[in-house]
Order: sequence, then structure tokens, then C-alpha cells
Amino acid sequence: MELTFSELRAKEVVNTQDGRKLGKVCDIALCYPENRWIGIVVPNGGSFSFKKNGLFIELKHIVKIGEDVILVNVGLPRNQGKKGGMHTQQPAMEPPQRRSYEEYE
Repeated sequence: MELTFSELRAKEVVNTQDGRKLGKVCDIALCYPENRWIGIVVPNGGSFSFKKNGLFIELKHIVKIGEDVILVNVGLPRNQGKKGGMHTQQPAMEPPQRRSYEEYE
């Protein structure tokens, strides 16, 4: 299956653990120069700000990419994504650490 970023960001992301809609893809994470796709970023709650509300989902947690939806299997903290009340600002998973450019030479 080949997808453009425009096609990918039009798809709704749904967590298979609880059926919750996490939003639409707003960014992807790539590893360069290995040319590997390592995950997607979805907004987590109202407005999007990667450092505060972005949820990084690793590629290994993507179950299926369909025509209209992307199914993921991630464990979210209990109160994350609920309207009203306190929101947890921590992502469920940490993005991988960047490697030094010198490792590739």
C-alpha cells in the first residue's frame, strides 16, 4: 500500500483497546538517513501543540491502515483525552532518541 502524507492525515486514528477516537494524523516521524518511518503523531485533546498535547504512536502499535481509519493499539492513562477535569500531559510513549550524525560516517 502506498500513501501520501495528504492521504494519511485525512484518516481518523482509533484506539482498539477502548474504541476512543484519538484524532487525525497531524505529523509523521521519519528516521533519516535510514529512510524508516517510525511513527505518527495525533493531537491529544483540543488544540494541537506537539510538546503539550501531541501523542506519538510508534509504528509497532499501528494495527491496520484502512481506507478511512487507522487502528492503533496503545494504552492511554485513565483520564487522558476525556473532556472536562484534569488532563494528563504526558504522552503514552516517548519518541526515540535522536542519533548523532557522526554515527553514519
